[in-house]
Amino acid sequence: MTRTTIVRPARRRASAAAAIAGAAALALALAGCVTVNTGGSNGPGGMPMGDLPDGVNQADAMFTMMMIPHHEQAVEMSELVLGRDDIDPEIVALAEEIIAAQDPEIELMEDWLDDWGVPSMPGAGHGGGHGDGGPGGMMSDDDLDAIEDAQGDEAELLYLEGMIEHHEGAIDMAQDVLDDGESTEVAELADTIIETQQVEIDLMRDLIADRS
Repeated sequence: MTRTTIVRPARRRASAAAAIAGAAALALALAGCVTVNTGGSNGPGGMPMGDLPDGVNQADAMFTMMMIPHHEQAVEMSELVLGRDDIDPEIVALAEEIIAAQDPEIELMEDWLDDWGVPSMPGAGHGGGHGDGGPGGMMSDDDLDAIEDAQGDEAELLYLEGMIEHHEGAIDMAQDVLDDGESTEVAELADTIIETQQVEIDLMRDLIADRS
């Protein structure tokens, strides 16, 4: 089989690397390790967020900041299997569905941050991310390179197994914000993420079983 090489936007890889680098700081913030004063909220490393609107708390803001690069990496992972005739069309169709679902959610969450006066992920646009992946099922650059370099069944399994872990991380993040957040809009998105991505996890497990 032949294989078509696609040039993919560097923005995706940079955002994913920044997410891996910043995920630990965000996790600390979500755990309450970042000082919050009565005049406003602080982001990772004490970055000022300003006063959050009524009905939005720090858990909502942290979830949104972390889920944007998390979604961006899912889109990048899916782009790695597009345009390749060594990949099962059913997996390509799944990848297209993931992109179609998550790209609009990225734009929605970016709009929320703007509306809330919350800065985007610190360090966005910087390189890095080799070695182990980060929290939330994030993959390292080495993991992404492995999917891109592999062919056929190996590439399919790397993509499916990586995306299952990635989706499980997103579901955990969504459940956390349902437990701790205040925003009804964020809660609606979190519910959608849990429902949609659990269905996709079940499908991907079936696809893996078919290859056993």
